[in-house]
Amino acid sequence: MTAHGGTGVWPVTDQVVDTEARFLGRTRELKELRADIERAGLDTLSGRKAPRARVLLIAGRPGSGRTTLAGELVRQVAERYPDGVLGVRLSEPDGTPVPVARAARQMLDELGVSAPAGAAEDELSEALRAALGGRRAVLLLDDAADAEQVDALLPDSPDCLAVAVSEGPLTGISDVRPCILGGLDTKSAVELLSQAAGSVRITVDPRSAEALAEQCQGQPAALVLAGGWLAARPKAAVADLAKQLHADPDEGPPLARVFRLVHAGLPASAARTLRLLSLAPAGYADPHTASALAGCSLDSARATLDDFAALGLLRRVPSELPQYQVPGCLHPLLRALADTHERPGELQLARARMLERTVRLLQSCRAVTETDSARAREKLEGLPRPLRFPHPRAAADWLRAFRPALLASARLAVADGELDTLARRLLSQLVRALVAHFGTQAAASDLYGLHSLVLDVADRRRLPRERAAALLNLGDLDARTGRTTDALARYRAALDAARRADDPYATGRAMESVGGAHLELGDYDRAADWFGRALTERLARDERADAARLYGRIAAAHTYAGRYGEAQRNWRAAVAGYRKCGDVAARARALSELARVQEYAGRFEESLRTCREAVEWARRAGDARLQAALHLRLADTYGRLGDPASAALHRGTAERMLEEEAADAGEGGADGAEPTQADTVS
Repeated sequence: MTAHGGTGVWPVTDQVVDTEARFLGRTRELKELRADIERAGLDTLSGRKAPRARVLLIAGRPGSGRTTLAGELVRQVAERYPDGVLGVRLSEPDGTPVPVARAARQMLDELGVSAPAGAAEDELSEALRAALGGRRAVLLLDDAADAEQVDALLPDSPDCLAVAVSEGPLTGISDVRPCILGGLDTKSAVELLSQAAGSVRITVDPRSAEALAEQCQGQPAALVLAGGWLAARPKAAVADLAKQLHADPDEGPPLARVFRLVHAGLPASAARTLRLLSLAPAGYADPHTASALAGCSLDSARATLDDFAALGLLRRVPSELPQYQVPGCLHPLLRALADTHERPGELQLARARMLERTVRLLQSCRAVTETDSARAREKLEGLPRPLRFPHPRAAADWLRAFRPALLASARLAVADGELDTLARRLLSQLVRALVAHFGTQAAASDLYGLHSLVLDVADRRRLPRERAAALLNLGDLDARTGRTTDALARYRAALDAARRADDPYATGRAMESVGGAHLELGDYDRAADWFGRALTERLARDERADAARLYGRIAAAHTYAGRYGEAQRNWRAAVAGYRKCGDVAARARALSELARVQEYAGRFEESLRTCREAVEWARRAGDARLQAALHLRLADTYGRLGDPASAALHRGTAERMLEEEAADAGEGGADGAEPTQADTVS
């Protein structure tokens, strides 16, 4: 059985198939599955409405065509589910279950629903259920490891359908009858062999074709590999392949026997490349990955991957960039061959080459965005031409297309434990590339996972500086999503790590972040105290700009607490600091805040003078929006003082400035660039 060319719903991951071929066989199974959708469940028979989505289970060994059958079923019923198909794979190529949180977030992303970075599994599952409420959609849950995974992702809507694919029954999910797959019928098996090998030899020797199909036990993946072997040998007869399989002394499933034969027939260099693809992150391979693993040229790797795809050893991933995936059913066979034929040191060296290539691609991906930096241009020009991106758009497209593989590469690098130096560099460059191209907010969920990996490496290697950086970044992401208490705990832990590392920058940064968390929690006394400690650190190192900013934060804490005298004193210190630094715009903003506090304190005449001074500095800074806001404040103050003429004058000035700014923005286009996160990953 092969995937139907018209589905376009879900990539086939458990077998080797030609995605342009037509679907074959499984008529009975499809009929039963479609009937099962309409079958009354136990809840319905008892007079209650079904509490959640109907679950269909397709069970079979990897390579049995289970995912392709699921894809064909979804294609046939898709019109009844106008809200589309959400697909997710629930096991890694090596069989490791995918965390429910990651799977739920992936489906939320497909729905266009944002979820807080670092959200817990229960929160993400609930968000997915809420997003699917009232929708008619299909969930295709491929390669499910257990019932708990599936159950956590099931929507409460009975109008949704969940199609789960697994190796065996999922005990624990009620009212599910598994559709257990065996081999294809002989007619369909021979036709599949004909599609892969060409029809001539099959037609002239139908009995040998039937015998070969029987030796493959009708298993689609084995049949496609057999067809690929024949297609690569135009002069070989079908009977020749059947004899070779029959003469194979090694026992084992048909897929393993055919795969060994295909592998044995490859040139030595190609066979080694194939084995090393077992190291490809999440099974994704591209010319750069294959080139780095095998230590060969990019052109050679590209040609080899194309040959593998023609043989049925890889499937092409729909993408404008050359990208392939190792079928899930072949991954354990590749890994076993790699362990047999390659020494552990060679495998580790190949993995290191792959990670190093990924690091350099990420460096290029980020550097191409820094068009104003001579140093970045120099670094970019120093890279080999195949590693350079021609422009930022090409780099962003690459980063977007290879994002799953890059994230998987980061996870695998950290899990390895022997390549932590490379893992740290990879994490750092991936963080920077994501922020450079997509911004901190859009990449927040990926950044949260990456900073967590940095923390894992820092703890394992006892690196307090890196631990502090990771905790600060995680705390910032927690704070942005409203988990202020969690952020405070991260910041305190970061402060401890920064002190152990004797890192004054991280120490001051952590102190300020602790103060910010207390401010958000409404504990203004502690906020002012921690801001003061951070200020002492900055003053000791003569960091004037940061010191001026901290005077402002202390003033804000006192303002919230109603201590206007202390607030004014600190805002004046901030104004003086910005004056010494020559920061005109910051000086204008600090004067504006000082005027606000003076107004709160009932000192309206002083507020007017300060506000007028702030207007002048805002004008020098070219900040029209701040000028307009200050004119509005002047209007309000004059109104309170009983001077309506002056109030009207300033209000009119503010309105005119805002209109002019809006007109200028309409002509020139809004700048949608997002401030980027300062990278502190070592």
